[in-house]
Amino acid sequence: MLGRLASAAVIPTLVLGTIGAAAAHARGPAAAHAGGRAVAHDGVPAGALRLARQTLAPDDGWAAAGAGTTGGAAADDAHISVAHNRAELLTALGGAANDVPKIVFVSGKLDLNAAADGTPLTCADYADPEYDLDAFLRTYDPAVWGRSAKPAGPLEDARARSAQRQGAQIRIPVGSNTTLIGIDGARITHGSLTLTGSSNVIVRNIAFTDAADCFPAWDPTDGSAGNWNSLYDLVSLSGATNVWVDHDTFSDGNNHDADQPLYFGRPYQVHDGATDIIRGSDLVTVSYNDYYDHDKTMLIGSTDTAGVDVGKLRVTVHHNRFGNVLQRAPRVRYGQVDVYDNAYTLTDDDYSYSWGVGVGSAIYAENNYFVRSADVPDADIIKDWKGTRITAVGSLVRVGSGPAVPVDLVAAHNAAYDPDLSPDAGWVPVLRPRLDPTAAVPGLVARSAGAGKLGC
Repeated sequence: MLGRLASAAVIPTLVLGTIGAAAAHARGPAAAHAGGRAVAHDGVPAGALRLARQTLAPDDGWAAAGAGTTGGAAADDAHISVAHNRAELLTALGGAANDVPKIVFVSGKLDLNAAADGTPLTCADYADPEYDLDAFLRTYDPAVWGRSAKPAGPLEDARARSAQRQGAQIRIPVGSNTTLIGIDGARITHGSLTLTGSSNVIVRNIAFTDAADCFPAWDPTDGSAGNWNSLYDLVSLSGATNVWVDHDTFSDGNNHDADQPLYFGRPYQVHDGATDIIRGSDLVTVSYNDYYDHDKTMLIGSTDTAGVDVGKLRVTVHHNRFGNVLQRAPRVRYGQVDVYDNAYTLTDDDYSYSWGVGVGSAIYAENNYFVRSADVPDADIIKDWKGTRITAVGSLVRVGSGPAVPVDLVAAHNAAYDPDLSPDAGWVPVLRPRLDPTAAVPGLVARSAGAGKLGC
């Protein structure tokens, strides 16, 4: 985990941390499938093995479309593994091209930022010999370099080489026909699962935390003041299809971007997305997850330019908790995205927005529950990112400890901002196992969302 960086530091230091305490351990809807505690297969309880062979229900969101999502349910005994560390995880997954049906149990805490002998690595271990943060800051200071071009030259090349070294360590590729499921308090820290071109993947019951980038890229052309951009998502879908992300937990742990220094007047942001779905990914269901204390949470579609995303990016987001995430819950381009029965807490001073309506997007949002601070206007829950339409019905908003009241969020946005958004997304979702009443959502989500709720 990256701690606060001293302005005089030559190389940032990576220090391990912990994620926040888990919420109450009520069992989720699928817990009944876990069965008893008889032990089988390398110490894995028989109930956990049954759960690992569970497939997505035929009506549970967009990931149920097409061929559906079965993950590694068809795995034979030879392709059921338990990973206790990074090396075992890499071996069990077998690389991005391994499409043999497989079930991989993640047992306990796996630190992806650890050497083969378990020794924690620091940013200095990844740094190229020619990289020097202070020299980088002097060279690319906008007062010296300007704001019209991205950094180029030896120091930027050294930063890129450093980033490549870190990426080779902490990125874990997941191939097709895989079920990755946590047991024994599974937690993956300081790393990124990458589903690139993969299909038919299930990721369940794992806490993911703090995929911190040691070497954020400076882009003076990003916005009016420039921005530092980090590289790693906790879970990244790129060109992936039929993926079910369920009952997981995502956070920055105790390493918040707000605690990083300012360079060039901009936050030295070390985290990217929690669950980003980009580059033509399609048919994805994101359900019963707990997202908290994170900034850029869920980006669906990475560019305004029409291309592989058109006709893709069909995603369902339901029964998730978004606890003081600052933005992108989700932000959408192009895709038909169903967002229903989610619980949102909007009380962080740095809150920006929840639903980003981007180019070509068609969000259908129904029965979502919001708790907000008095200084967060209803109008800011939706942000216009060059989109034109969004359906938002059945929303309840509670201010502080007051009563929850119905709010037309599109009308609230349109009353405050121009141009108006159309309240018709142009489609109506059909792939839903059920639609819970909005008033019931906070309790359902509190009992069921997040890792550790499936009984294994």
